[in-house]
Amino acid sequence: MLTRLKVSGFKNLVNVDVRFGPFTCVAGTNAVGKSNLFDAIRFLSALADKPLMDAALSVRDEGGRASDVRSIFHRVGGEYDSEMSFEVEMLVPNEGLDDLGQRAVASTTFLRYAIVLAYQQDVTFHSLGKLELIREELTYIKKGDAPKYLLFPHKPAWRTSAVIGARFSPYFISTEGGGQNRVIKLHHDAGGTRHSTREGKEARRNRSGGRPSSRLAANLPRTVLSATNAAESPTALLARNEMRSWRLLQLEPSSLRQPDDFTSPTTLGTDGAHLAATLYHLASTNGASEEKKRNENGEASKIYGQVASRLSDLIEDVYEVKIDRDERRQSLTLLVTGRDGTSHPARALSDGTLRFLALAVIELDPEAQGLICLEEPENGIHPDRIPAMLSLLKHIASDVNDPVNSDNPLRQVIINTHSPSVVAQVPEDSLLVAELKESVESGARFKHASFSPLPGTWRNKSSEKPSPVSKGKLIAYLNPISPNGSDNDEGTEADASQKVLRVMDRPDLQPLLPFSQTQQGK
Repeated sequence: MLTRLKVSGFKNLVNVDVRFGPFTCVAGTNAVGKSNLFDAIRFLSALADKPLMDAALSVRDEGGRASDVRSIFHRVGGEYDSEMSFEVEMLVPNEGLDDLGQRAVASTTFLRYAIVLAYQQDVTFHSLGKLELIREELTYIKKGDAPKYLLFPHKPAWRTSAVIGARFSPYFISTEGGGQNRVIKLHHDAGGTRHSTREGKEARRNRSGGRPSSRLAANLPRTVLSATNAAESPTALLARNEMRSWRLLQLEPSSLRQPDDFTSPTTLGTDGAHLAATLYHLASTNGASEEKKRNENGEASKIYGQVASRLSDLIEDVYEVKIDRDERRQSLTLLVTGRDGTSHPARALSDGTLRFLALAVIELDPEAQGLICLEEPENGIHPDRIPAMLSLLKHIASDVNDPVNSDNPLRQVIINTHSPSVVAQVPEDSLLVAELKESVESGARFKHASFSPLPGTWRNKSSEKPSPVSKGKLIAYLNPISPNGSDNDEGTEADASQKVLRVMDRPDLQPLLPFSQTQQGK
């Protein structure tokens, strides 16, 4: 769970410092930096999993492509920043597996990770350049200090179940030296693989007292964090797993509509692929027996019923949601049945319905953990049904009123939007408004992204006290229709009888508008 993100030198993110709760909505007009914030999170996730160059090239540049590493650095005119820096504070699960299936147990679960990257010209790949690791650190936040850092409202029982463990050494990963002598050190940790034997406990004691492993920074093709495993540093491994779980969902209707094979993956793809297989898997492990599911008249799975109930918040005429298992074709097809008994396969459902279904499945999937970023979730949703969408998104996130467990995992949702309907209905302490602000550095003026909370909400209680959003910015969302606009070009001599009236210009609707021309004239 990402609780704080500091970024500087990445695209138009300069000296950005944002705190997150379980659910966050980032609102802003086009091209102010909402997507860049998501790109920064995706980049960090890629750095925990891939080589530096692959991570950089996985992030789109201003033109929507990724062909030049330097394009992700902040730029003023033709001059690029030489470095970019990131710092995150995060809560990680206390247990997990490495890539070889070895179980790791964290010594402590509230961590801070920092990384600085520099651009280096590469004569071999002249157009790409390369990234150099300048600094990498993984430290921890003491359990007793957690209330000072977890500022969003939550119950102590949730915090004590999420922040556990202790450590005496300050570092899991550290950086020492400079220039060509700079080294990144991986410190052995008192956590470890889950063992019940005396030998396992002895091995953990030996690791905790061992010398750190040093790597020359100039030669590193990837972060030290991305190469950790359960044997070397279990806590660093769990930090890596957490960051790798941060993903941007780009739910594509074409992927959501596809049926699945019996052998398809049983986790939902970032584009929505394998929706049918994922739902069938959840129903198989939580619902009726396999024999009953093969029988069309058999008892419906509890999972199917929960998904149907959630979908009924969006579409009133929902009776049943299920997966049709075709033995002959060995395929799985999602079906939604209305109250009139008519079944509709996924290929016949609307885009908004499919996206809503995918999120309903994520809500029930205990394996879907970590951070979920979602752009414009209101797409395809009628304005009257936006509260249902927001309710679903908030239920996907961890409930901070109950302890963390398998039914309440450390799951987090961040959305971005420019919809007035969404802004008006999200909880006030969940909203951040993105806008461009101007700064001067080394005599050069430039605009950069800023993310401001509402006055009086929990983010204003932090020591850095971010500037709250102005009321004028909020009014633009709460009363988005300009009363003085016109579809007719000024200066034309169009006949008055041909004048086009907007819907909001109708006399019978004027008294119903929040800031109508009639009211403004009073």
